[in-house]
Amino acid sequence: MIKKIILFLKITAILLACVVLVSVFLNIYVIQYAKKHIIARGDYSIETVDCVIVLGASAKTGKPSLMLQDRLDLAYELYSAGYVKKILVSGDHMYDNYDEANAMKNYLLDLGVPEEDIFMDHAGVDTYTTMKRAKEVFQVESCIISTQKYHLYRAVFIAKNIGMDAKGIPCDVYISSKLPYFKAREFMARIKDFFYVKIIKPSVVLGQKIPITGDGRMTEDGLT
Repeated sequence: MIKKIILFLKITAILLACVVLVSVFLNIYVIQYAKKHIIARGDYSIETVDCVIVLGASAKTGKPSLMLQDRLDLAYELYSAGYVKKILVSGDHMYDNYDEANAMKNYLLDLGVPEEDIFMDHAGVDTYTTMKRAKEVFQVESCIISTQKYHLYRAVFIAKNIGMDAKGIPCDVYISSKLPYFKAREFMARIKDFFYVKIIKPSVVLGQKIPITGDGRMTEDGLT
């Protein structure tokens, strides 16, 4: 009986070690793949692209959190400098009382971005969905992705692997006290999205096509 227990524990330990090694390897793979497509902020030697994609984050008060403001400020910087023609803000708007997309849009409007150049994806519930919808719904061929560095590797990895000419620029200015938690969660998310992109390829709710070359006012609530 004791020998069986010892054998069971050894097998369990080996399996756990394999899971850990595979998890670490997949994280390294995603990061290394994306690194060559990430540009330092301000060090721009890039051509004009279709848009900058701003990934959603907390907007619980109806206004962007500090981390989300960093993402939007970078998007505005790129738009003002002429590196992008349009801004696609993608966030969670699954409930009437929680709306990341409009919070991001209003922030950009206050900065002076014309309404027609701001596209909202109200169904950007996660990074994979955002990228799939950017490609399929908004017809984005080339883009810059704006988010924090820890998140940028996965976003760029997804975008490149679904056929977009994507580059990433880290927007880190505000450093959240929750950053260790975000990084730990991101470790698991990279593994999930590696399998999503390479193997599972889950379907995403799409809808009518709204080309990013058109008018962002078509993405107002009730029109999409």
